[in-house]
Amino acid sequence: MVHRTKYWQQSKNQNGYRIPKYQDNDCGSNLTIRESRDSLGSSASEVEYREDIEEENKQHRRSFFQLAGHKECFRVGFRENTILKKSTGNEEICLLRLQSDQALSRFVPKIFGKIKQDEEYFLEMQDLLAGFRDASVMDIKIGYRTYCEEELYKALDEPQLRPDMYKKMIEIDATEPNEEERKVCAVTKPRYMIWRETVSSTASLGFRIEAMRLKDGMVHKDFKTTKEEEEISRALIRFTSTQLTRLRYLDRLYDLKEALLRSSFFRTHELIGSSLLFVHDEDKAGVWLIDFAKTRILPQGIQIDHRTKWELGNHEDGYLAGIDNLIRIFTSIIERVKD
Repeated sequence: MVHRTKYWQQSKNQNGYRIPKYQDNDCGSNLTIRESRDSLGSSASEVEYREDIEEENKQHRRSFFQLAGHKECFRVGFRENTILKKSTGNEEICLLRLQSDQALSRFVPKIFGKIKQDEEYFLEMQDLLAGFRDASVMDIKIGYRTYCEEELYKALDEPQLRPDMYKKMIEIDATEPNEEERKVCAVTKPRYMIWRETVSSTASLGFRIEAMRLKDGMVHKDFKTTKEEEEISRALIRFTSTQLTRLRYLDRLYDLKEALLRSSFFRTHELIGSSLLFVHDEDKAGVWLIDFAKTRILPQGIQIDHRTKWELGNHEDGYLAGIDNLIRIFTSIIERVKD
């Protein structure tokens, strides 16, 4: 791979672009994004939902769209430029730890508090689109797997035939079930979980495209079987549309990789089911880490390099492998595609 500094010099000379120094707007969000552009400011706190808060903020509400995830998990925030996300798993504790991580704090959404509403707790966090106009948005799931080892161990200890997962399997590939599975019209959860990661580029490249929303408002989610690099490249070319946007994303990915290698949080955790959220408009582009419900501290005595292929028991997540492959593919696109 071309050295980063040398690559930028080549890009400027060959393509005529002067690469601007990226200005971090230090904002982040999740897959639900509210379109708003005002500044944020508040300290983290836990508050009860009150009707007067609702009334006071009605004038600030704007529509938001959701690329993926369960719809009931997201609501509009009570502060300007925030969203509410249902508090699940390790999301809150991971976000708080990441906000204190000197290397990665600028790559994750800020959390402003926890709100109780309808007997459920929601995290109020920054809205990613603050500062973007007519943004294009893409969610990429990072890592070799999207399930925790504990999930697989439990499923192996208590195997049950799942007709619902058999149905999902044949919707993607009708030829995949074996003869026995066809007889009972069901598969076990471990069988489905492991197979699912091989259908897309997750198991091979350490990432997969989940969904994207283009500038014109069109949302694309047909990436369940997008696996080959050429397919992925075509999707990324369509999403970015200009060489300057690709260069901005590549710069951000390099910065993120360097931050991950310096991060104490990253060294001590396995990140499962986490995503990178790509957002750009005509003036800027950014990449943020989101979704930490399944992220957890590594067991005592276990160390991972985030690149080694996963085997049951080694806790490898493939996070850096996914970043490396994204950098490589973006670099290839920039070198061979012209606007």
